[in-house]
Amino acid sequence: MEKYIKEFEEIYSKHIKREGADKMLEYLRSTDFFTAPASTRFHGNFKGGLVEHCVRVYNRFYKILENEYGAEYFKKEGVQESIAIIALLHDVCKINCYKTELRNVKEDGNWVQKPYFAYQDPLPYGHGEKSVYMISAYMRLTRDEAMAINWHMGAFDARAKDSNSTLNVAYKQYPLALLFHSADMLSSYLDEETVK
Repeated sequence: MEKYIKEFEEIYSKHIKREGADKMLEYLRSTDFFTAPASTRFHGNFKGGLVEHCVRVYNRFYKILENEYGAEYFKKEGVQESIAIIALLHDVCKINCYKTELRNVKEDGNWVQKPYFAYQDPLPYGHGEKSVYMISAYMRLTRDEAMAINWHMGAFDARAKDSNSTLNVAYKQYPLALLFHSADMLSSYLDEETVK
């Protein structure tokens, strides 16, 4: 966990310089962001899983962008900062949502209590849109950043099930959002562990 916290803070401090970035990081440090799991039963369902997920997604996203656009892409003004903001902050919506509870589990024929993570959202504002809302309290996002964070769940987003055409339009108009969704999915399914 310490490795990923260090890497997160190094990437954040190196690339995110816009107004409010220091306040955003201060906020993250005041929450469970660095110790929370990334999910209850899927990828990163362990202490520190959320920060590990964000760093792994950043690395995946960087590779995808390099493959798609080449090394020159990263020299454009603001690109490095946008990549870091999108990847490192896309799941701030999960802050303070995971609680440790106990459940009965049968082990070797005996019932024992085991801890597990339960999800209890104190601000039921959605997922990607909640992250955009929370980040916007500290920093102004570009349209590309907001779209990438807002639609990072792709077809797994409940809103996409109601109106898949909105997601399609978003991905056509904002290709960075589609590429980021790919990075999030690839990292979640190929790079990260799930504790059984």
